Amino acid sequence: MTHCLAIRHVAFEDLGSFEPVLLRAGYDITYVEAGWDDLAALDPLAADLVVVLGGPIGAYEDDIYPFLRHELALIAARLQAGRPLIGICLGAQLIARALGARVYPNNGVKEIGWSRLDLSEAGMASPLKALAGIPVLHWHGDTFDLPAGATLLASTAITRNQAFAWGGAALGLQFHVEATARGMERWFIGHAAEIGSVAGLSVCGLRAATVSAAPLLERHGPQVLDAFLAAMSSV
Repeated sequence: MTHCLAIRHVAFEDLGSFEPVLLRAGYDITYVEAGWDDLAALDPLAADLVVVLGGPIGAYEDDIYPFLRHELALIAARLQAGRPLIGICLGAQLIARALGARVYPNNGVKEIGWSRLDLSEAGMASPLKALAGIPVLHWHGDTFDLPAGATLLASTAITRNQAFAWGGAALGLQFHVEATARGMERWFIGHAAEIGSVAGLSVCGLRAATVSAAPLLERHGPQVLDAFLAAMSSV
């Protein structure tokens, strides 16, 4: 059985709609909890796929969250070995940082809510083509420079570097492709303080947008992972 290692930073930001895809593909899934489990003890190359999930901390805050140093080392080892790796939101920022790119606050703007991506030509030829015209979930206040050697796949008006591919086996997604309508109810609780701190943002407004947008993403988002796994199996 093939194995997926998912690094989780908060309990409610999990694999979401990606989990059924992995199970159907015959993957055994192990979650490790950043800040609790010993990331330094993990063999970075043992899993067939590593997915680094999101979280409400900065990829540059290793002075506050020392476990990030071990997480970055694991990511760097995967990148160097060309082993399949997906980063979502914080995970994408950590991949960018492991590749030497700068991660920093996005001009004081938080991009939270549902909107479509602008896919680049390379994005339309990538697994992200399944998201053409599909609203995805954005939930971040940081951004990153495009790493050297990376290919830009998607942008939004607020955040240029929304997705990138690097080295054939690494995919960084600033947005949340794995979000589900049911799962978002946990986000509304877990991120209540952040929602309340952003002018014009509310749980009721986000829920209404989720009811409208999430069903489309739940249908098309898993196709991104399907296409990524298919590309990896052909390498």
